[in-house]
Amino acid sequence: MKMYQVDAFSNEVFKGNPAAVLLLDQPMEDTLMQNIAAENNLAETAFALPLEPGGWHLRWFTPTQEVEFCGHATLATAHVLIAHQGCAGPLQFKTRVGRITVTEAAIDRAGAGQVGYQLDLPRFAPEPLEALPPEIAETFAERPQALFRNFENLFVVLQDEAAVRGFEPDLPAMAKLGRLGVVVTTRADADLEADFVSRYFAPGAGIPEDPVTGSTHSTLVPYWAEALGKSDLLAYQASKRGGWLHCTDTGDRVLVRGQAVTYMAADLTLPVATD
Repeated sequence: MKMYQVDAFSNEVFKGNPAAVLLLDQPMEDTLMQNIAAENNLAETAFALPLEPGGWHLRWFTPTQEVEFCGHATLATAHVLIAHQGCAGPLQFKTRVGRITVTEAAIDRAGAGQVGYQLDLPRFAPEPLEALPPEIAETFAERPQALFRNFENLFVVLQDEAAVRGFEPDLPAMAKLGRLGVVVTTRADADLEADFVSRYFAPGAGIPEDPVTGSTHSTLVPYWAEALGKSDLLAYQASKRGGWLHCTDTGDRVLVRGQAVTYMAADLTLPVATD
């Protein structure tokens, strides 16, 4: 079986967020999918199964569990289908968070003039959060500027970009939150040419720090669109690998644009099923 590894939200290898992609021709057992994801030890491994009359059923696994929502592995899957399988967009994906559509799109900033991809994602409005959970309250030396959440993550607004870049997570404490991830974010400094920055941690889901995250922007974009008074936003995820996301809040959906590049195509040797 062929497996691709793609660096998403980047136009060059060794940056952005790596994801593995497998295109299935028949359903695969959950245990085998989880074992493959654990063997890959990437933030996500995506499994895409064709649907009739069209589209794909898409599932995502971290090294430890299946997740509800993943943006970068969706972008990576679309890249594999278009760049390596000759599929034409728009691509329709059936997922746990509903329909996700991916089309080819122009990129305005880094890599301008090159082809990228646009993800049409569900929009999860920020829900007010009164206080940090006690498990991680002591992780933040400075009082957060704002707190909010969605169904799978907590969002903490810090005072400035230096605080986000220099943030040192207490990963064992965060792991006590289970499947709940933690995003730190703030308005970008003027010299970055971005609107906001973020970082994302989900050690309870097997992801100490995610390099570039599409799904968190389904809530970050509505928050910063309201805070900054603009619907088109340029985001930067300030991890070690880093990545740019071109975002639009349409009011009922979030559009995220980025690039992807293939790092590897490999042949998997899988266990042979026996009766």
